[in-house]
Amino acid sequence: MELQQMRYVVAVAELGSFTRAAKRCLVVQSALSHQIARLEKELGARLFDRTSRQVRLTAAGEVFLPEARQALDAAERARAEVAATAGEVSGRLAVGVIPTVSAVDIPAALRAFHLRYPKVRIILREGASKDLVQEVRDGALDVAFLGVLPGYRPKGVSDHRLATGELVAVVAPTHPLAGQEEVCLDRLAQEMFVDYPDGTAARAQSEEAFAARGLTREVAFEVNGTDFIVRLVRSGLGIAMLPTAFAAELTGVRVLPVRDAPARTERLVWSRFRPTPAAAAFLTGLGVEPGTGAA
Repeated sequence: MELQQMRYVVAVAELGSFTRAAKRCLVVQSALSHQIARLEKELGARLFDRTSRQVRLTAAGEVFLPEARQALDAAERARAEVAATAGEVSGRLAVGVIPTVSAVDIPAALRAFHLRYPKVRIILREGASKDLVQEVRDGALDVAFLGVLPGYRPKGVSDHRLATGELVAVVAPTHPLAGQEEVCLDRLAQEMFVDYPDGTAARAQSEEAFAARGLTREVAFEVNGTDFIVRLVRSGLGIAMLPTAFAAELTGVRVLPVRDAPARTERLVWSRFRPTPAAAAFLTGLGVEPGTGAA
């Protein structure tokens, strides 16, 4: 069993095509197919069901795929660790972010990191805080930026508090509240809301604030993307509550302070095990000591 064979399997599984996988791996399709066939013979099981229209993982393939990814990640880390002994930072840096992260200028941070460590391959993935934490635990991400309730501490990872701030109300310019200087939760509870899906950390920040005052509200539109939330608000279909720093940069909407505003904390998380050289360098660049995780 060879690492190259594992790379071929991962490529086919991700792309759903031997042809596209061969292009990604810079190899002719016949060679890729031959190597996968050799691997299947060695394993004594087929990894893919092939038809003229699609390629699917078999039950054996479903079991093999995560192990192959883990082996490839371990090999990449081993190369990076060896390079680090010579003072060279290389390998992969996989970063997860929530859409509304504002405590750190992510593009600027990644640009500065790339200029200093050009041999590191940077991957950026957007998602919900809960999912990002799990991906850090699983090793799919090296670090992640979260937006959570102030008292929340993610388990199974190292973490560092970046900032705590309040949410503000965001309404269309034509909304009856648009002319107000500020608003309270009691008044907002009378409105139709656009928010993140139930069960997400972003949704919980608002829900707990209303519940604490014995208020209920109606969320008519549940969407994952912050851009879509803002578009629905601009259209006058509902109002939203978003972090102050993020909302301040929005155009085409009115941003209102909330007297009894819900709060949220942005946290940075990384593996509770020794981070990769690239992850350690990224954390250091942000002013975070990789060996700590209790801030």
